[in-house]
Amino acid sequence: MLMDYKDRKYKRSKNYADSFKHAYTGIKTAVIEERNLRFHFCAAVVVIGLGFFYSITRTEWLVLVLCIFAVLVAEMTNTAIERAVDVATERFMEEAKKAKDIAAGSVLLVSTCAVVVGLIIFIPHILHFS
Repeated sequence: MLMDYKDRKYKRSKNYADSFKHAYTGIKTAVIEERNLRFHFCAAVVVIGLGFFYSITRTEWLVLVLCIFAVLVAEMTNTAIERAVDVATERFMEEAKKAKDIAAGSVLLVSTCAVVVGLIIFIPHILHFS
């Protein structure tokens, strides 16, 4: 079933300012409503603090920033998929569950990668500092 534009709360953005406004609203909504995203933001703040504390190199910063944003994007994509599946299905469907589980699995994979990268970057700094 296709949704007519009149059924949508928002129509297509007419200009870039509206597009950015909708994107900002999406980020704000996700941060307010999604516990896991707030956890990832807090973890990012801790990692950034450690980066400043240990004076990591420019290359290490680039890798950390990419990992941080990859995790946040994966979490927001997971949230979008979960919400879309919830709207599309009113009853339990095995395929809907699989879609949600796969999306959650992608967050787990990228988060695990980010932790490994963080350990590779910070363990030498921690050992040198002690």
